[in-house]
Amino acid sequence: MSEPAQPAAVAPANVRELVVTLFELGREVTSVLDLDELLAKIPQLIARITKFQAFAVYLLDPKHDELSIAYSVGYPEELARTLRVKIGHGLVGAAVLEGRPILVNDVHTDRRYVEAVPGTNAEIVVPLRRKGRVIGALNLLSDSAGQFTETDELMLRQFGAHVAVAIENARLFEKERQYTETLETLAEIGREFGAILNLDELLTRIANLARHVIDYRTFGILLLNEATEELELKAAVRYGEHVGQSRIKLGSGLVGYAALHKEPVLVADVSADPRYVRWVDDVRAELVIPLLVKDRCIGVFDLESPELDAFDKRHVEILTLLASQAAVAIENARLYEEIRANEVRFEKEIRFAQRVQTALLPTELPKRFKGVDVAARLSPARELGGDLYDFLAPEPNSLIVAVGDVSGKGVPAALYSAFAGELVRSRTFRRRHTSDRSSPAGILASINTILYERQLEEYYVTLCYTLFDFKRRTAVLANSGLPYPIRMRAGGVPEQIELAGVPLGSFPGSSYDEVGFDLAPGDLFVFCSDGVFEATNSDRGEFGVNRVIEVVAASAAKPARDLVDDIFAAVQAFRGETPPNDDTTVVAVKITS
Repeated sequence: MSEPAQPAAVAPANVRELVVTLFELGREVTSVLDLDELLAKIPQLIARITKFQAFAVYLLDPKHDELSIAYSVGYPEELARTLRVKIGHGLVGAAVLEGRPILVNDVHTDRRYVEAVPGTNAEIVVPLRRKGRVIGALNLLSDSAGQFTETDELMLRQFGAHVAVAIENARLFEKERQYTETLETLAEIGREFGAILNLDELLTRIANLARHVIDYRTFGILLLNEATEELELKAAVRYGEHVGQSRIKLGSGLVGYAALHKEPVLVADVSADPRYVRWVDDVRAELVIPLLVKDRCIGVFDLESPELDAFDKRHVEILTLLASQAAVAIENARLYEEIRANEVRFEKEIRFAQRVQTALLPTELPKRFKGVDVAARLSPARELGGDLYDFLAPEPNSLIVAVGDVSGKGVPAALYSAFAGELVRSRTFRRRHTSDRSSPAGILASINTILYERQLEEYYVTLCYTLFDFKRRTAVLANSGLPYPIRMRAGGVPEQIELAGVPLGSFPGSSYDEVGFDLAPGDLFVFCSDGVFEATNSDRGEFGVNRVIEVVAASAAKPARDLVDDIFAAVQAFRGETPPNDDTTVVAVKITS
């Protein structure tokens, strides 16, 4: 067997020139950190060493044990884009497999040669080695047989060492740059997540935005149903028509395992993992990331690929960051949906309560009453109010007018108001034959006892109870703290009826005073709740009793309905843009004959 050919001797002067050239080329190639710029610069630098007609940088894909062209000069464009070379195949594959340069000055005499560029007669391949492993190869082609020399091989081998270092550095730099950009993207995605409160919209957006930080073939979001202990598929991208089951038990399969143990699951080959449960056809690799809120798992991200070893630790790190943001956003969206559902239910209940409260108020007087004109209007400060009024006719010639104001506002005040109103009606009708209880003062005392016994100390009601007896032509009033009513005789001036009293439900055993008046045509009685007198203007204070009296005096000749509306209009004009601070009720009673 013949000895391998030795490199031709190089004169000392030429050696110095070569060393200088290599030093300059190495310095230039290692100074470039952008990979695309580096690859384009390599053939320019090699041209200073030797001549060639075509050139390519092959880089190794270790997952598939094949080489592809990262940059080329003189290659057909389509070929350069699609060519894949298996290790050991052709001169390039052989050089990478053997880990040494291959120089062939007549490619037609070498059975390993595979034509890539027509017209090629000579080829030299130099593996790119870094830390004991081959990462690619430099490939030079020439249309001239015998073009390349052993000196070219020696120079390219030394230059290739610099190129390998430069490529690795550029890759590291690119990886760090991409990681920084990924973190910035995650921050932007997190901000966008926080602005979406609709759960379905959020899940779809998460799936779409996830592609900005990791490329995937299939992506699913499964959320945990704590009641059934199942993970339910809520969003899926590119699962196709054969999705398989839409739910999986906690602890079952890779998905259930990740959720149960609250840890990522990275599987390069699902066929080799006994935990895997077949869900989608042609899956080879899977990555599952739990969605954690504090120490509670609410679901998972599930990525699947038809390629082996499709995901790595970097994907785990990135998706874990994304999952932490998504989990908080999902939890917020769920809470918002729950709150919104409660709000809708509450609004529905409030609307019904408003209808009930309105139904409890009288709409008109019993038709048998003549010679009296009565009007009432109630406006709650909130959806529901605590004011009440009622017109009752326990006997043919008598009319009860009750006007009340419950402490507080909203739903509790409305419930208390309904209870107090029912007590007014029951005490009026059920005990009208008992002399000591049928009087206005007796009615108030009876209601006070019942309310106090219920021990609802936070609430009380102020109530003015008036009995109009049209047979005797008298009016008898008792008051438990409602603002003093206003009385105006025909041809007279409006005056308040000063009649105090303890609010109902505040103290046990309270008694109440009464005051009586004879009735005559033209007499006018006006009852108002606190919301009228205490209506507030930020610049002018409270509306006050004097303004009410002025409106009553100006509108006394009008029908009772118009008088009530005039008081409301005056209060609104005074208040302006200031919202009401209390329920507003006005009742007017005019004796017309």
